[in-house]
Amino acid sequence: MLKDYDNILVAVDGSENGKKAFHKACRIAKEVDARLVVAHVVDYRTFATIEHYNQAILSEVEKFGKKLLEEHQEEAKQAGVEQVTTVLEFGSPRQKIPKEIAKKYDIDLILTGATGLNAVERVMLGSVSEAITRTAPCDVLIVRSE
Repeated sequence: MLKDYDNILVAVDGSENGKKAFHKACRIAKEVDARLVVAHVVDYRTFATIEHYNQAILSEVEKFGKKLLEEHQEEAKQAGVEQVTTVLEFGSPRQKIPKEIAKKYDIDLILTGATGLNAVERVMLGSVSEAITRTAPCDVLIVRSE
């Protein structure tokens, strides 16, 4: 069954659930010899008003995203995943992950944590994982913590 997955996308945000999804994605990618795409989407809405006052904050957020992706790429390679691609995007994760990144990289399977870092947004708008599940063009695996 897993042999159908050639391109696997995992969304990471620095949360514990994101890390669990990443580890599971590495295991699956290694098992089926798939390319692993590790994506981090900086939600621009969080920083839209701040950006006008302090460009340095946006720069720090971008640095965090790049560092997060570099660490995940190295860890995936150490875990035996041969093909690892990283993607840093700005925008709504609800839109970017299933509608743009998944299509651009011909993704067969998306893994994401059940919950991420932004609890307030989850209460107000619904979770990112829920939105990905509803709009993804492929299979989606939601990874939960214990």
